[in-house]
Amino acid sequence: MPSFLTHPAVPLTLGVALGPKTAPPALIIAGVAVSILPDLDMLTYVMGIPLSHEYGHRGFSHSILFAVLVAFLGAYLLRVYKIPWHVTACFLFISAVSHGILDAFTNGGHGILFFWPWSETRYFSFHRVIEVSPIHFERMLPNRIKNVLLSELLWIWLPLTIIGLSGAFARKRIPRLTTKWPHKHYVKKNNEKPMSMT
Repeated sequence: MPSFLTHPAVPLTLGVALGPKTAPPALIIAGVAVSILPDLDMLTYVMGIPLSHEYGHRGFSHSILFAVLVAFLGAYLLRVYKIPWHVTACFLFISAVSHGILDAFTNGGHGILFFWPWSETRYFSFHRVIEVSPIHFERMLPNRIKNVLLSELLWIWLPLTIIGLSGAFARKRIPRLTTKWPHKHYVKKNNEKPMSMT
């Protein structure tokens, strides 16, 4: 899995791209929380449930269904902030489901139960380029952590930073373009009469 420091990159990117009017701080904080939430399944490992079990690591909590349930629950809880529910639900869904997607790009661990409970097939990406973050503390050597963070910087933070800044630029630029359209040459004056065809 990517480290817990990197999963929030997705909601933070959405926040930058959408801007504070669409994604206020409360929504971004909630997005960060749900982007980390799936890794609470590590508690099942402490309870003695094998990592490969459907309730183990990268199991049900990394599924699309789990992300949907979290999104709707979050939209209900955040209704007090007067954010349109569909905006909240979509934001939280993307934040939650992105956890499993990023994990699928790592070069270690078990696959992701994306389609739980309908399928117990675990999936990886066709291109596994992200250095997996170690689960066991004894494996968290300085060089290993350095490699993990550099990998996440290259394959996650850098692309998402470009996407977020591009979205912010487009958000600020598009209203300016729309105010200039339609051009005056194509707008009829209210008192302009249609030309006679005779």
